[in-house]
Amino acid sequence: QVQLVESGGGSVQAGGSLRLSCAASGVTLGTYCLAWFRHPPGKEREGIAGIDRYGSTVYTDSVKGRFTISKDNAKNTLYLQMNTLKPEDTAAYYCAAACRGSCSGGYCTGTYYYWGQGTQVTVSS
Repeated sequence: QVQLVESGGGSVQAGGSLRLSCAASGVTLGTYCLAWFRHPPGKEREGIAGIDRYGSTVYTDSVKGRFTISKDNAKNTLYLQMNTLKPEDTAAYYCAAACRGSCSGGYCTGTYYYWGQGTQVTVSS
C-alpha cells in the first residue's frame, strides 16, 4: 500500500520560512517524477514545483526563486523549502508521485498516481 505523508506545515509571518516533507512508503520516490501542489482557499489547485528522477526541477512563476524542491532518495522523502513566504502562499500543500503521462525536466504532462493528504500553510501579514 502506497502512502505519502506530508509534514512541516504551520503558521508563519510574511517573510518567514517553512520546510515541508513528504515521507513515502510502498513506493520508491527516486524512480518517479514528483511534485508539490497547493490549493489556496477559494481557488483551484495548482502545481508549483516538480522534480524528475534525475533531479531536474521546474517551478511555477509565483514561487520561482523562493521555493526549492528536493528529494533524499535514501530517506525516500520529498521536500519543499519555502522562503520569503507571502500571505498569498496560504494554502493546503500536497505532494504527488508517479506521473501518469510523460515527465521531462520535472514537468508531468498528466496527473499523478499517488497523493498525500495535505498539510496546511498559513502566512500572516
